[in-house]
Amino acid sequence: MKPTSSLQHTFCRRLKQARLAKGLSQKALGIAAGIEEFSASARINRYELGVHKPDLLTLQLLAQVLDVPAAYFLAEDDQLAAMILAFPRPAV
Repeated sequence: MKPTSSLQHTFCRRLKQARLAKGLSQKALGIAAGIEEFSASARINRYELGVHKPDLLTLQLLAQVLDVPAAYFLAEDDQLAAMILAFPRPAV
């Protein structure tokens, strides 16, 4: 199934790029974000394909695991997304 909007397509693309940049499998990302091991790979795959959309809590957990701000996934253009990544984040 194809993503339903350009924002959804952007989210799917950025999620996959961030996951690959971290060297994580879909299963490893899902488990690290608190998804049950049995369904972790399938859920991340469906997020990357745009079949399903994560809720906001899951989006935040994915962002934490991937070490990117959640806003990165939803930035309307690539230049803004790059600026979000470059912006310094406070230490937690």
